[in-house]
Amino acid sequence: MSKKKLGFALTGSFCTFSKALKLMEELSGIYDIVPIMSETAAATDTRFGTREHFTQEIIRITGREPISSIAGAEPIGPKKMTDAMLVAPCTGNTLAKLANGVNDTAVTMAVKSHLRNGKPVVIAVSTNDALGASAENIGKLMVRRNIYFVPMRQDDTINKPMSVVADLTEAEKAIEMALKGEQMQPVLK
Repeated sequence: MSKKKLGFALTGSFCTFSKALKLMEELSGIYDIVPIMSETAAATDTRFGTREHFTQEIIRITGREPISSIAGAEPIGPKKMTDAMLVAPCTGNTLAKLANGVNDTAVTMAVKSHLRNGKPVVIAVSTNDALGASAENIGKLMVRRNIYFVPMRQDDTINKPMSVVADLTEAEKAIEMALKGEQMQPVLK
C-alpha cells in the first residue's frame, strides 16, 4: 500500500525550523512529504540558519525541492497532490491570512488549493501574539470545516505571556485524527 501524501508547509517562525525539520524527518517514514515554504521562509537567512541549509535539509528528507511560489502551489488541489496538509510552524501572519481568505503566499495558496478537495489542514501555531491579536484568527479557524490544530501551549508565561507554540510531539497524532475528521483534545495544554 502506498503512503498517504502530506503537504508540509513552513512559514517564517525561524526559531522553530530545526524542530519542524526533525518532525518532517519523522513523518517522512509515515507519509510521502510534499514540502512547501512561504516565499519569506525560502528566501531568508537568519541567526537560526541559512535558506540554503534549510532547503538542502528539506531536499535530503523528502527528495523534493520545496514548492515556494503561488504558481507552484496552485496545482496542489486540482492535481490532488496531498491527502492532508500540515502548516508547521504557522506564524500569526499566516494565521491572519488563512482566517481572512488572503492567498498571497505559496503556503496560503497551498492550503486554499488543498481545501478545495475537502481534505484536512492541520495547523501548528507558533506566534508571540497568539493570546493577543492572533487569538481572533485562531478562533475563526477553529470553527472552520477541515481545519484542525496541533495541541498548543504557552511557551514562556513570564517573558512572553501572549506567546503560544504547538507541541510538535503531538503532530503525528493530530494528523491521524484530522484524517478521521476529529480535532485532537485538549487543544490548549
